[in-house]
Amino acid sequence: MPDKALSRIRITDFSGVLAGAGASRILAAFGAQVIRVENPANKGAWDPLRASAPYIDERRGHNFGGGWQNHNVEKLGVTLNLATPKGRELFPRLVAISDIVAENFAAGVLARLGFAYEQLQSIKPDIIYLSNCGFGHWGPYEQFKTWGPIVQAFSGLTYTSGLPDRAPAGWGYSYMDHGGAYFGAIAMLAALHHRHKTGEGQHIDLATTEAASTLMGTHILDYTVNGRRTRNEHGVDSNRGEALMAPHNIYAANGEDEWVAIACRDDAEWRALAGEIGKRAEDPRFTMLEGRLAHRDDLEALVGIWTADQNKFAVQRRLQALGIPAAAVQRPEERVDKDPNTAAWGLWPQVHHNEMGKVRVDGIPVHASATDWEIKRGAPLLGQHNYEVYGGLLGMSDGEIAALTAEGVL
Repeated sequence: MPDKALSRIRITDFSGVLAGAGASRILAAFGAQVIRVENPANKGAWDPLRASAPYIDERRGHNFGGGWQNHNVEKLGVTLNLATPKGRELFPRLVAISDIVAENFAAGVLARLGFAYEQLQSIKPDIIYLSNCGFGHWGPYEQFKTWGPIVQAFSGLTYTSGLPDRAPAGWGYSYMDHGGAYFGAIAMLAALHHRHKTGEGQHIDLATTEAASTLMGTHILDYTVNGRRTRNEHGVDSNRGEALMAPHNIYAANGEDEWVAIACRDDAEWRALAGEIGKRAEDPRFTMLEGRLAHRDDLEALVGIWTADQNKFAVQRRLQALGIPAAAVQRPEERVDKDPNTAAWGLWPQVHHNEMGKVRVDGIPVHASATDWEIKRGAPLLGQHNYEVYGGLLGMSDGEIAALTAEGVL
């Protein structure tokens, strides 16, 4: 089998949750050997996802967290207690055989253990060091620690989500962690490319709060250009604000909590939709876009009455056949289990986990013709690959590994 794009890259990875683990996960899918390092003293509890819901069955414990499983596929798992002198003696040996050291501890944790970037450089001059924390390693907030809801609030995302006349709702999920992971993956690839050209490593400092701010998009633009402060009005109701399309909204379909999205980009598409709706749509107020915008409440009610007694997928097929943008609002089970694009793209592959068995995980929404990604191996059990890494890569004997395990170093 030919080498994958990153098959000659090795990462010693202390990063967890999603903001950190998600970055190395992407590189692992493209072939990098990622060695996930955890503390045996607390059974990997630094990463709360290791033992947290969702679960696949009634089993619980540090090897059964669904989020951990999803974010650490294709990685090797070792244990190492850096709070012990022998652990700190062993860590440089991992650095010496690695291309990248990645972590998302609070700022300065590795430095306080004696492994700041300069110390890592002294071990391996061309090492790439990715530190991913809440506020980065410089600036007035350097010493602050943070967590998902705090990042969301600080970055501005919490304020933007919700109805305009009600309190901020928040996003309900740490989407900003995904942003941190994506920026981390891009930064590591850029640093590898730089090292390939120059032979030089570097320190990458990533602030998750700033990565999250990039999701503010139109809200920042509206403020900086127009001086306006807005909630996520266009996301809650796409027919509000300065709309350029009408109708352009989410409409109730037949069944409980069933919906379909419809957008008419011009008058010709409206005429096609009106032909499907029938005589009620022949209202002259709706002939031109200006009239539809001026009377959009009546327009929305008209379209909603038409969709209300129809299957959402039937509406989708019917309007798409006419060239009108339309899509059923899919539930997770419809998107994952029934949509034919899932199988075509391999978006949710099954992996084998040594205790859970077969588990479905997130794939990567890109495909490369020569060096595509592959996800087959489930996340590691705690310390699952100690003998493979410490023995196979560092040349330690089984006796040495067993002794260090008994001492709590591994």
